[in-house]
Amino acid sequence: MRTFFVLILTTSLVFAQRGETGDKTFSHRFPPDVTNEVSGSSLEIQNTVEHDIIIVIRDQYKKYLRHVYVRTNESYTFKHLPITRIYVQFKSLEFYFEDRKVQVINFGEKRRFMFFYDASQEGNYFEITEEEFFKA
Repeated sequence: MRTFFVLILTTSLVFAQRGETGDKTFSHRFPPDVTNEVSGSSLEIQNTVEHDIIIVIRDQYKKYLRHVYVRTNESYTFKHLPITRIYVQFKSLEFYFEDRKVQVINFGEKRRFMFFYDASQEGNYFEITEEEFFKA
C-alpha cells in the first residue's frame, strides 16, 4: 500500500511541473497584459512542434502586450488585441526566437499564427537573447 501511495505522489509531481495551455508562466517577469476591448481583433497561436512553447507578442514598438504557455499540438487565442503590428517571440526549449514576419492586426480581424519546424524554413525565425524576450 505504501509503495502505491509513493508511486501516485511521484506521478502527480512529475505532471505538476508542466503548465497548461493558457498559463501565464512568467507573469512575475512581465508588466500587466495590454487589451483593447472594442477592437474585436484576435490572434490564434497553433503549436505544431514536438514540445511546449511560451509565446510573447509585442506591438509595433516592440513593447510587451501579452504572453502565454502553449502545449504541443494545442492552440491558444489572444482576444481583444490592440490595432497594431504584432511581433511574435517565443521560447522553445532553452532558446529564444522572434518571427521575421510582422502580423498586422486591424479592427475586427481574426489572424492565425502556426509554429512548426521545417529545416528548409529555418530562416523564418532568428534567435534573440533572454533579455530581449523578457524586456517590458
